[in-house]
Amino acid sequence: MEPESPVPTCYRHPTVECYVRCVRCDRHICPDCMREAAVGHQCPECVKEGARSVRQARTVVGGRVSGTPVVTYVLVALNVLAYVLQLALPAFEDRFEMVGARLVGPDGGYYHHVGAYIGPFHAEGVVAGEWDRLITSGFLHLLPTEGTFGIAHIVMNMLALWHLGRILETQLGRVRYVALYLLSVLGGSVAELLLAEPYAVFVGASGGLFGLGAAYYVMARRFGGDMDTVNRDTVMLLVWLLISAGLTSWQGHLGGLLAGAAVTAAYAFVPRGPRRSLIQAAACAGLLALLLLLTYARLAQLTG
Repeated sequence: MEPESPVPTCYRHPTVECYVRCVRCDRHICPDCMREAAVGHQCPECVKEGARSVRQARTVVGGRVSGTPVVTYVLVALNVLAYVLQLALPAFEDRFEMVGARLVGPDGGYYHHVGAYIGPFHAEGVVAGEWDRLITSGFLHLLPTEGTFGIAHIVMNMLALWHLGRILETQLGRVRYVALYLLSVLGGSVAELLLAEPYAVFVGASGGLFGLGAAYYVMARRFGGDMDTVNRDTVMLLVWLLISAGLTSWQGHLGGLLAGAAVTAAYAFVPRGPRRSLIQAAACAGLLALLLLLTYARLAQLTG
């Protein structure tokens, strides 16, 4: 029987000679396996074990702390991409804009009512099962040929998203921020469906943005902030509301504002505790259910 080699080797790489030990488990580790610690070096397994035992940093509302506002960058990119598709493919906007119900004639034209026109018609919009329009319309904008402001619509909206989004994504965490934005977009679309003519067409990120504006104000009031800056930003947002209401819809702005305020209130005023995240998720799910119920009721009215 050969005597055991006195030369120590790495526990992960048995052929590599080494003389350094992990300060936690005392196993030999080679240079490839060394992980620098506060004192000495640790092996990869001990580093992973230590990371699991470290408490995850949380935002003031319980979300995970995120550094780079990735979600905001993605939302801006999606809006810009959708705008390019609108410019390149006219049918793209027709399919994904917000419209409750409209009739399409055999000539491909849109009609509010059939009247004396004879021929086969079919319905388009949310009433025809195209519920995705409730969200997709929040990523479309007016084209340069569709109004006096033209490209200013998307430019102003993206500047507001860039400003508010980076702040709120840091304050809320990515998951809560995504839920806030999408529920605000949905709230705006549902308000348009309820309060506007069913054949009216709407596009724009304003519902989501006014949800973010409401969240920005609620967070500042709840957790403290430079209220002079907050009030100034709020006034600027209201001015944009008045301007863009003539471009798109005051209904969408109002719906997004109310939805955003409701979601952020759930985030900010639920007390800390082991069930905070569960209560916040239940509040978001409850708002989603309410919006879908209102949509269903409106569609039942239109088809009744």
